[in-house]
Parts: sequence; C-alpha cells; structure tokens
Amino acid sequence: MLVLFETSGGFALFKVLKDKKLKQVENLAEEFKTLDSASKIVKLKAFDKFKDSKSALQAAAALTNHELSKTLTRFLRKNIVEQEISDELIVLDKKLRSAIEDKLGIKCLYSSKYLELIRGIRTQIEGLIAGLSAQEQKAMSLGLAHSLCRHTLKFSIDKVDTMVVQAVNLLDDIDKELNNYAMRLKEWYSWHFPELARIVTDNVIYAKCVNAIKERQNTSKTNLSEIVTDEDMVEEIKEAAELSMGTEITKDDMENMKALCDQVISLSEYRTNLSEYLKNRMNAIAPNLTVLVGELVGARLIAHAGSLVNLAKHPASTIQILGAEKALFRAIRTKHDTPKYGLLYHASIVGQATPKTKGKISRSLAAKCALCIRMDALGDQETATIGLQHKEALDKRVKFLENNLTPSMLSGKKPAAYQRPAQTGMYNPATDATSKIEVPAKRSKKVVIEDEDEEEEIPKKKKH
Repeated sequence: MLVLFETSGGFALFKVLKDKKLKQVENLAEEFKTLDSASKIVKLKAFDKFKDSKSALQAAAALTNHELSKTLTRFLRKNIVEQEISDELIVLDKKLRSAIEDKLGIKCLYSSKYLELIRGIRTQIEGLIAGLSAQEQKAMSLGLAHSLCRHTLKFSIDKVDTMVVQAVNLLDDIDKELNNYAMRLKEWYSWHFPELARIVTDNVIYAKCVNAIKERQNTSKTNLSEIVTDEDMVEEIKEAAELSMGTEITKDDMENMKALCDQVISLSEYRTNLSEYLKNRMNAIAPNLTVLVGELVGARLIAHAGSLVNLAKHPASTIQILGAEKALFRAIRTKHDTPKYGLLYHASIVGQATPKTKGKISRSLAAKCALCIRMDALGDQETATIGLQHKEALDKRVKFLENNLTPSMLSGKKPAAYQRPAQTGMYNPATDATSKIEVPAKRSKKVVIEDEDEEEEIPKKKKH
C-alpha cells in the first residue's frame, strides 16, 4: 500500500510497511511519536522536489482545484505505472482520487480513517525525507503560502468593488463639504448683496454669479446670460443690485470670497466626474443591480455590506432594512412596528410609489435585488438581462398594487370560462344495496318510584 503526500517542497510517495497498523487507527499516533517507530510504519519510496516557486505554485493551485497537475502526473507515472506496481494508493482528496483513476488507471483509496496516518507522516516529515531540513521546509512553506494567496486573489480590474465603496463614501463627503462651503459663501456674500441668495437658489450657479459679479456695482456691466439661462432672472438680479441694502466690502474681502467661490465650483466639477466614474464602475461590477435600483443606491448597499460578495450572502429580508438598523433595534426594544425599508427607500421605484404601497414595493424590490446581486457576484454574465426582467416585473407589481388590477388584467389574458359538461349523471336508486336485517325494538326504560320513607338522606357537605 502506497501513500501520496504533498509538501511545499515537492511530492513524496511512501510505502506502508505494516498494513495491519491501519486497522487500529486509535493507537496509530503513538507509533509516530519518534522517528525510529515511524520508520517501521512507512518508508520513503520516491520524492520529486519542485524546481522553482512557479512549478510549486502551479502544483498547489491544481490541488486546491481538485485537478491533476502535470508535475504530479509525471511523478505518479514514473514511480507507479512504469514500474508496474499494483499497490493501492492512499490520497486525501475524493475528486483527486477520481482524476488519478481515470487518467492513470491507478487504484486509489480515500477514507477518513487514513487521516491519522497522514498526520503521523507530517509530524516526522523532516526525518522521513532525507535532505529536507526544517529551515528549508519553513522557507518553502512561507513562500508557497504567499504565492498561493496572490494566485487566489487574482481578479479582473473591472470587478473591484473596493473602488465603488471608496467612491460612494467620497461622494457623500463631497456633498457635505459642498453644502458647508455654499452655505458659508451665501452667509458671507449676503452682507454685500443679500438679494442674490433669494433669487438664485442653486449653490453652484450662485458661486458662479458671485465669481462673475464680484462687487454688486458691476452687475449691470456683467454678462450673466451664460451662467443663468432664464432671462427674467437675469433682469431681476440687475434690478436687485441697484436697490440692494448690503454693506460695502474691501478688496481683501472680495478676494477671499472669490477663492471660496473657486473651491465650490471645483468641488462641484469633481463631484460630477466622480459620479460618472461611479456609474461606469457600477455598470461593470453589478449591472443587474444598477438597472434595478440605480448606481447610487446600489453602491451604498455594497458599501454598507462591505463588498459585493458579502451583500450576496444577505437574504432579501436583510437587504430590505439595510441602513435602518438603529430604527430596527429601537422598534424591537420598544415593541413597536419594525421599519419597512432602509437604503432602498431612495430607489426611484419606491419613491414613486404611494405611501400605502411603499412597504409592499420595498419587500418585492428587496427580493429581486437579492437575486440580481447573487447573479452579479457569482455569475459570469456581463449583461443586465436579469435586472431588466425583474424591473419589468416590479413595474407590473406597482401597477397591480396601485390600480387594484387582477393578475389576468396585468397579463392581458382572460381566464377560460367554465364549461359545464353536456351529460350529467342521474341518481339510480336501483343500484342501492339493501340488507334484510331486522332491527330489534328499543327497550323502554322503567321508572321506579320509591317511597319517601325508603329514601336515604344524603348529608350535605359543609362549606369550609
């Protein structure tokens, strides 16, 4: 009986000297406590050392995928097939056993009872394999572990969900900073031209107007038609500048305000580019989810879960309330109704639904999202066919809930009318089976009246 043993340095083939010891698995660990006793159980027959780290990585990667590598095939063919050895080979992988039997025709054994034998060989591997020191074995194991980790982390550049997580978090931070800067600019410039904030409500357009006008005396000479598309608003700004109640400011004040305007404008431009980048990334990573809920909501779901794979592990009921954990635990603690939606509330299909149907729509949307996320994370399809189908089904669901339509009205097919059978069977009394059995008459109960003198008085129980 032979044993195939894989090490970080190469493949080893051991010959079992005492097959009877394998029947007593409980006492097998004691036989491998020392090298001398272990040498009496197994003996090294052949050892094939890896040439370099690349060949070691290829062999280890094939073993993790339950495949037969070229190195292992050549090793087994040289030491077993060509030598016409008919002994059985013990392996530790069920699928690898099938691959060896199909390709090389070697009879293999696989069972959990051989684990103790493998553990024993591993404890004494340095002494059983000559020329393999402990320091060399440790260095090989560390190098192969690093190479194997890099190999398993092999990914496509377009499928990096970490970029989506960082981008959506940065987008939220930019929105907060942009609002703070715009609010500070309005408060600051309102000392000089307070009417402008009432006329122009958009933050970016307001910053561009301030950057173009500078001091309000220049409003009549400034061309604002390129910034403000509404001509009536332009005229209103010029009229307000002539009658403004603001105070005068110095050039230094205006220079600082202009610098703040430049910050607002540059931040808004960068936010536009970042949102476009996020949209392209989401279409590459999760096309089905993007079609269903949009790139912004989809990216926030991925960021909340940590990664796309983690999000794919969540059930639909968890996806429905992602982002509303505080409200959920508060409702459980106070024994109130739990929230019906979290981040999915910002999806367009939930926002357009009536308040009465928002809960049902969010539940249906979460179920469809769970399917789309698993397709994006674990499937190989790069198109959004599943997402488009689910979106169409959700639109029908919204129409069904809001208009109280029946399923037949949604599908456009009328249900088939009930067809009454042409001939109906009549009851035939002649087919009844009767038995001539005389039923005995019921006995009449005799009422026995006893004299009052003969009746015994039953003493009443006293109430305690």
